[in-house]
Amino acid sequence: MDTSVILGWLQDEGYEVHAVYVDLGQPCEDRQAILEKAKTCGAKTSRIVDGQEEMCRDFAFPIAQWQAKYESIYLLGTSIARPLISKICLQVAREVGADAYVHGATGKGNDQCRFQLAAEALDPSVKIIAPWRMEKFRALFPGRNAMIKYCEEKNIPVKASMAKPYSSDENCLHISYEAGNLEDLMVNGVEAVDFGMTVSPQEAPDQVENVKITFEKGVPVTVNGEKCSPLEVVLKLNEIGGRNGVGRIDMVENRFVGMKSRGVYESPGMTILYDALLVLEQLTVDRDLIHLRDQLAPVVAEMVYYGFWYAPKMDALLAFGKEAMKHVTGEVSLNLYKGNVMVDGRSSKNSLYDEGIATMEGGGSYDQTDAEGFLRIQGLPSRVQGRVTPRAY
Repeated sequence: MDTSVILGWLQDEGYEVHAVYVDLGQPCEDRQAILEKAKTCGAKTSRIVDGQEEMCRDFAFPIAQWQAKYESIYLLGTSIARPLISKICLQVAREVGADAYVHGATGKGNDQCRFQLAAEALDPSVKIIAPWRMEKFRALFPGRNAMIKYCEEKNIPVKASMAKPYSSDENCLHISYEAGNLEDLMVNGVEAVDFGMTVSPQEAPDQVENVKITFEKGVPVTVNGEKCSPLEVVLKLNEIGGRNGVGRIDMVENRFVGMKSRGVYESPGMTILYDALLVLEQLTVDRDLIHLRDQLAPVVAEMVYYGFWYAPKMDALLAFGKEAMKHVTGEVSLNLYKGNVMVDGRSSKNSLYDEGIATMEGGGSYDQTDAEGFLRIQGLPSRVQGRVTPRAY
């Protein structure tokens, strides 16, 4: 309803409106009906642009390679979609000759930051119109009843049923749930939400399900031996992870605008991908490189969450991530059971694991006497400091 009202209000303000539906895997929506409704409501043009493959390939997978999780938990499923939406909308704007970019994000949330920062980075001259940040818009529409009345007056078809007890945002990567009854932190989010991608761990099968994923340079290319496009990888893993109760989280996060908010998320496919990549990295990436990556991963997560996808620092970090993944090729076998993801096996032609070195049995190619000199050198600063400033013990 918000979008319908904004479309009508923009025309009242004298704007010619071009409507864009960016298809990122939102389910249960009649796309043709949405296009027709936009035209019925007065849009000059309306179109659908499918961005699912691009989002998985060029946005979600590079972030998974970073193991980027905002505040150690959130897999950025909504955040990573916003810069692509802005990019596609600006491409359409250029095609139709529009000079303004309108979004329906509120002045309280993160999405306003992501949409605007992305748009201005791509087109510094673009005019941003954010109705919910405009006093005259909020004065006209202080609540739901005013919006319903406006739609009735304009003959705008909307469903005027009572709002859900929470709001949700969905794409092929995940579903997020927030607001409404979830604002009460004593409400059990897992019990309150009607999840759309996952069954509860309690309802998951009593048998372990195995899944095998093959990677080439950090990019997943097969699932259970079947070659897949990026989108197919995500959809297959969503299905497999979803039926095993994988990928649910409930967190209180720090929004970019400063407030704390509560979100419930489900990301079955991406949860499996993150875990599988981590297992393969442990085999194939040098210690110092992976430690540096891990130090920088929170920086990447913050930049995505805040909306700085199109920034020189992000360009450099993405190039670093790609370089770090160049040897991450191999297969990972995982066992899924009632919400858990467990390692079953892993292999890689680029494995740095040497059983002859690592073995705790006698012999092998590692000479333990070498550790004597190593530790004497490592301990030198401590011994000198201890003589100068003795520690109580």
